[in-house]
Amino acid sequence: MTDNVNEEKEQGLDQADISENLKNEEDLKQNSAQEDVEEEIKGEAESDSLAKENQELKDKYVRLYSEFENYRRRTAKEKLEMISSASISLIQEILPVMDDFERSFKVEGNDQEGSKLIYNKLGKILESKGLVPMDDLIGKEFDAEYHEAITQIPAPSEELKGKIVDVVEKGYMLSDKVVRFAKVVIGN
Repeated sequence: MTDNVNEEKEQGLDQADISENLKNEEDLKQNSAQEDVEEEIKGEAESDSLAKENQELKDKYVRLYSEFENYRRRTAKEKLEMISSASISLIQEILPVMDDFERSFKVEGNDQEGSKLIYNKLGKILESKGLVPMDDLIGKEFDAEYHEAITQIPAPSEELKGKIVDVVEKGYMLSDKVVRFAKVVIGN
């Protein structure tokens, strides 16, 4: 009988050990599951953080790229303007020579073939660079953006009142920009 009691005690202990082991296993599973949930939450937080950082870097890249493109366009435009302004200053220095040629033709008559050839050649060179003379101004309305009024005289007719009566010095334009204002006489 003692053997039976001992066996029962051992079985009781074994069952107690088993139930304690089962309880420990359940605790371990719960802890493991809780750790898995915590790791998953940490992973999601890291993923969100990385996604946010990635978006910030993309935004920064787009802004820098846009700034660089604007810089490139601006410098190209400035370069063109610098070339254009250099052309304008050269043309402004050459225009008095053209005026001198025109005056000499009026004074000396038509026997200046050589001078006319040089004048025409110089005019074509300037024209090829974009220089355009303001022609046919007599009878047109005065416009301060293109003309410079030298004086006013009584208009020869009613229809020329407030309009250009005479051109003292030709005006020129380069690429829709006034290089030299036309000096004109206005009828009043």
